Amino acid sequence: MDTLNGIKTFRQVVESGSFAAAAHRLDISTAMVSKRVMHVEQRLGVRLLNRNSRALSLTEAGRVYFERCKTILEDLQATELELGCLGHAPRGTLRITSPSFAAGGQLAIRLAEYGRRYSGVLVDASFEDRFADLVEEGYDVALRIVSSPDSLPPGLIARPIRRVTFYLAASRAYIERRGAPGSPADLAGHDFVAVDRFNSLPAACPKDGLETPPRIALRCRSIGGAANAVAAGIGVGPVPAVVFEDPLFKDVLVPILPEFPLQETTLYILYVSRKFVPLKIRTFVDFIVDAPRAIPDNHIAHFFGCEQAPSALARAAGSPMGSPPP
Repeated sequence: MDTLNGIKTFRQVVESGSFAAAAHRLDISTAMVSKRVMHVEQRLGVRLLNRNSRALSLTEAGRVYFERCKTILEDLQATELELGCLGHAPRGTLRITSPSFAAGGQLAIRLAEYGRRYSGVLVDASFEDRFADLVEEGYDVALRIVSSPDSLPPGLIARPIRRVTFYLAASRAYIERRGAPGSPADLAGHDFVAVDRFNSLPAACPKDGLETPPRIALRCRSIGGAANAVAAGIGVGPVPAVVFEDPLFKDVLVPILPEFPLQETTLYILYVSRKFVPLKIRTFVDFIVDAPRAIPDNHIAHFFGCEQAPSALARAAGSPMGSPPP
């Protein structure tokens, strides 16, 4: 059995805390993880791990071996990265994590374009709204929206891409059934689809800035889930402006009180700070950062919902094209 794979598996078991967690991270079976660790122990002639049904612990020999293996693997990775940066073509698997609402067609188009340009890179994309730990979970790149750069995790390189504006929306069927709010105060009489940061609604009144407490009809864990819930007519809810241009939603959703945007956020691309940045990461980051600049201003909303979509909002709300929301 490959000695290097055995060492890597042993390290992953120790860092993950269990054979099952290590198997998940390595994308192999738990039985294979156990087999690799046993092979290392047999080859060395010592027990590295104390096992029972509830927990794992390192033996004295295991602690020594783990520290040495960790150093060796880190040195090997640094060497490979240094050599890889000298190459001319990126290659390997690029793991990215991105907001749920970015799973629409435009991101797929961008990923397809990147794939055509860099055929040696396989993109492994995950769409979720939580802040994944890039180091612990093995992601290369993250796309995240925040209202302030102070909210970004420390120790990461963060490059801004575009602004992301959130608005209230409702389905046409819901408005036919319940009517459209004419002012922030009217929201108190409506059902609300809550999500993440939007568990209550700023009234957006310049005078007092009070909060309107509508009845929460559904709480979602993702922005993409909230958009689908709003489209189903469950209630009024927050969505990024790009949703109004999405073919799945543009004939279903209507902006509510577009003159009162809920929140201005910024989309960032994040990656771990390191001396040698692999070509697969460097090329993807540059590709994503530069892509919006190549898109005409009137189409910028198509890119990750990064700008307001005044044309879509005006059409959906029935307002003149010359009167987009501020």
